Amino acid sequence: MKILVTGGAGYIGSVTTEQLLDQGHEVVVFDNLERGHRSAVDPRARLIEGDLRDRGSIGSAMTEVEPEAVMHFAAYALVPESMSSPEMYFENNLQGGINLASAMLQADVPNIVFSSTCATYGQPETVPISEKEPQCPTNPYGESKLGFERVLNWYREIYGMRAVYLRYFNACGATERFGEDHAPETHIIPIVLEVALGKREKVMVYGDDYDTPDGSCVRDYIHIVDLAQAHIKAITSDAAGPFNLGNGTGYSVNDILTTARRVTGHPIPSEVAPRRPGDPDLLIANAARARDILGWKPAHPELEDIITSAWNWHVAHPDGYED
Repeated sequence: MKILVTGGAGYIGSVTTEQLLDQGHEVVVFDNLERGHRSAVDPRARLIEGDLRDRGSIGSAMTEVEPEAVMHFAAYALVPESMSSPEMYFENNLQGGINLASAMLQADVPNIVFSSTCATYGQPETVPISEKEPQCPTNPYGESKLGFERVLNWYREIYGMRAVYLRYFNACGATERFGEDHAPETHIIPIVLEVALGKREKVMVYGDDYDTPDGSCVRDYIHIVDLAQAHIKAITSDAAGPFNLGNGTGYSVNDILTTARRVTGHPIPSEVAPRRPGDPDLLIANAARARDILGWKPAHPELEDIITSAWNWHVAHPDGYED
């Protein structure tokens, strides 16, 4: 297939682009490089620099490329930033998405796989979290993602657009060529590895009195390659609607520290800090629907494998894509 990947210079988009190309698909990346990296774009893909907030920019690209399908990753994704600047998130994530969907209609592109998030659920009532869980976001980031899901629901109802929403939990890990490089970095595994590399003094563990086996928060971590494969299964199927993606197994912050110390051979100092407001005890995905309908299951569920892949990439790229 010929696929337009928005946000293909970012973390998940870059790995998915690589995996698509490895499987023989033709990929065009659309990215404004504001938070992505030019060197994160697989050289086998064509890059079009453009911004989804500019309706003419994405419209021209869609008409020129004439893709068979779109994978949509381009978004702001920092919860604290969304709380301080919500207008950024609604303009970029929601209005940008509407511009994308409108460009697809104009160019008669019928299929989209949307990179959504478990943040649309907010504080879950039931764990593991299924797609039937009420969606009650607790921040503008989650609300902006849910808003675009709702837009696509109506485009599907009115125009027949096939839309898949992949709601995933904690993306992590790396391939040999592409890994995680954010500024600022807010994700726990790269932060832990930055301590091992001597780029940070210690890891802050926010809370040690949660209702979990070791008192630290438990989250569902999923290897970036497994995420990419889920997107490919979704785009090449006739499925539609929401799918949760996760391992179905939770790991605590202390589990990550213990495993990272073993993988890296570094002590990785840590310090307990006060809880962050709104952090649930545990968030774990029920991914049964993805397994049953998409035929997807994680091939790299072990935390040690995930951290090892990330560590190898960070050792090879100690300054990220700035290398």
